[in-house]
Amino acid sequence: MHAIVPAAGEGTRLRPLTDEQPKGLVEVAGKPLLSHVFGTLTDLPVDEAVVVVGYRGDQIRNHYGDSFEGIDLRYVEQPERRGLADAILQAEGLVSDDVVVLNGDNVFDADLGPVVTRHRETDADATTLVDEVSRERAAEAGVFAVEDGDIVGMVEKPSEPPSRLVPRGFHVFSEALFPACRLVTPAHTGEYELTDAIDLLIQAGRHVETVRFEGWCCNVNTPADRERVAAHLE
Repeated sequence: MHAIVPAAGEGTRLRPLTDEQPKGLVEVAGKPLLSHVFGTLTDLPVDEAVVVVGYRGDQIRNHYGDSFEGIDLRYVEQPERRGLADAILQAEGLVSDDVVVLNGDNVFDADLGPVVTRHRETDADATTLVDEVSRERAAEAGVFAVEDGDIVGMVEKPSEPPSRLVPRGFHVFSEALFPACRLVTPAHTGEYELTDAIDLLIQAGRHVETVRFEGWCCNVNTPADRERVAAHLE
């Protein structure tokens, strides 16, 4: 099974730690952030990961080389940071069949195997790990629209969230992911959102599943996030 790990961002909110190195190499709880991410993949049936690099990407290539604890690593460049859907498209042609997409700045302390299992058992086109959050937090993220218990859409940062169900940065997709990403149009920020690709799959009647998150996770964007991870893991 393949994985795609988007890790091209500059990590501006972590400056000055990212002045001379990419976000993925910033030390978090005693090791580089990407080591936590790759470590999550070692607990899954993943044998190869495509790492999407950008800002100071050569440092990531040089640090990890062609493997991490039994997982083969390949690298592609995202020349401009134009959102997750664009990052994923850089890996098209290097992956096949079902693919895990794991954000390159999420540290998990959780069993994510059930997401892969649900995806395979239901023959889904997209299976997303989700969590229920406050409406304030939902307004700052991608959020699912739900009617009578069914997923009917997905929107990015809505002023009036249609639910409190948000993704936690871990997905499994069929190959339908790539046509959906190619159909995404840029948001007002200029970014091509993965949220929109998932919504396109839903509107096309493709099979989309969600799995409720159980465990602990932190999206590392700020020095406070680094401290939170260290307090939890050390």
